[in-house]
Amino acid sequence: MIYGLTKIGVIHTLVSLVALYVGIWALIRYKEFSYRQRLTQVYFVTTLIVAVTGLFIFQHGGFGPPHVLSILTILAIGAGAITEKTRLLGGWSRYFQALCYSTTLFFHAIPGFNESLSRIPPGKPITTGPDDPLFKGIAGVLFLIYAVLMLTQVLWLRRQPAAAVAR
Repeated sequence: MIYGLTKIGVIHTLVSLVALYVGIWALIRYKEFSYRQRLTQVYFVTTLIVAVTGLFIFQHGGFGPPHVLSILTILAIGAGAITEKTRLLGGWSRYFQALCYSTTLFFHAIPGFNESLSRIPPGKPITTGPDDPLFKGIAGVLFLIYAVLMLTQVLWLRRQPAAAVAR
């Protein structure tokens, strides 16, 4: 075990770091996620691996909030992809797609920060878990960053020409 992680936990953590890096890179580069972009494809594959492996990690007991986030992540990518492909929501499709896809970054951040801060440094972790007041403050800041990201993305999408929205 490394930092109290099982083998699947180590794989899950390493792939999640790749997913976060590629996801942030793709969002900065393209300002939105689209399955047509190579970076986004890598982000989706790694994110799905993280979500699926997360369903098999039970270090803190049984089924819990991290497992719910895994399921929501899979659903968000699926809903975003369906909406992007079919334009099911008409003019709102691109906004819904952005919401679905970008929310997965937030879903990465919450358990990622919780697990990291409750394990590092070994022997004297920064937080004690999700109920720690410091972690709750960090989660609040992460939510504010997410909200600003979504607002920025929506404003950027609104400024795009109609042809770009219709694709």
